[in-house]
Amino acid sequence: MTDTVQEQTTEVLPLAGYTVAVTAARRAEELGALLDRRGARVVHAPAIRIVPLSDDTELVAATRRVLEAPVDLVVATTGVGFRGWLEACEAWDLPLVQHLTGARVLARGPKARGAIRGGGLVDAWSPESESSAEVLDHLLSGAEGPLQGRRIAVQLHGDPLPDLVSGLREAGADVLTVPVYRWVLPEDVAPVRRLVATVVAGGVDAVTFTSAPAAASLLQVAEELGQREALVAALQERVLAVAVGQVTAGPLDAAGIPSVRPERSRLGALAREVVARLPERDPVLTVGPHTLQVRGHAAVVDDRLVELPPGSLAVLRELARRPGHVVGRPELVAALPGGGDGHAVEMAVTRLRAALGVPLVETVVKRGYRLKV
Repeated sequence: MTDTVQEQTTEVLPLAGYTVAVTAARRAEELGALLDRRGARVVHAPAIRIVPLSDDTELVAATRRVLEAPVDLVVATTGVGFRGWLEACEAWDLPLVQHLTGARVLARGPKARGAIRGGGLVDAWSPESESSAEVLDHLLSGAEGPLQGRRIAVQLHGDPLPDLVSGLREAGADVLTVPVYRWVLPEDVAPVRRLVATVVAGGVDAVTFTSAPAAASLLQVAEELGQREALVAALQERVLAVAVGQVTAGPLDAAGIPSVRPERSRLGALAREVVARLPERDPVLTVGPHTLQVRGHAAVVDDRLVELPPGSLAVLRELARRPGHVVGRPELVAALPGGGDGHAVEMAVTRLRAALGVPLVETVVKRGYRLKV
């Protein structure tokens, strides 16, 4: 059936046949391009929106509190946030950089460290894990001296960082939180709602997260739709969750969702992690003289990508779960999307054989079908 089959005879890209969702608000196009170049179908569903506070009275008030007295320690959590704070203060003619010159400035990660240096300040320390938890452990260890009575400014990045802030306050520090920007739901929530439904239905193979608020937002939207349990179940079982780093994975961990993450919290490393993890979930089968791998919405046969209609793909997936074993028609009927009957299975098999182009599917009379291993 030529209207339902497309074949690719060139080199099969590592993510060809897979659908990957991008929940990022910032640099979403960049991440999408990295995945697209590797062959993935990319679904964009921004789960958050960044609201800058450069003209917000909340940031002005927080900055004035910082300027009221000398600051002992500063925690810069993100590069874009810390840089935005310095730039806003320069526009308002507030002497923040001069005021912080005598403080110990800690960077949560390399991007924050770059913003500190770019602003004319000196970074004193940063954690290997790029996590707020390690920053807190460092400060509580006494490495920066006793915390009792010391003024510590913490630049927030959309997340109130309750563990870090409360931990420092319990140690006796005077903590000044500085909300440079905040995360809110996107103005158009339709794409993220559709993503919840698609994940639940198994219509994507992986979901990528580049910030903890995006992960928390997806769970929140699912909760509002009455689909949180179904979403969590899908991400626990058949849909791969990929977080850019440990901090980003926090809301997923709290919900009991396993996730994979690259060693370095970078977009390129995130894309490479998807490349490494998705195909390894689908075994390459030897079927007679041929090889077969069933991917998300296509199959790879002898290094040839074969796009399949949903019914044929569902049948092939069932057969591939038990290669060499006979799968009865009732089981294949149950696997068909939207249901069907024995005739629908026969049609799906006919189309499947035509698409594959090689004799992989064998009929076992009065019993069903199997892969000829």
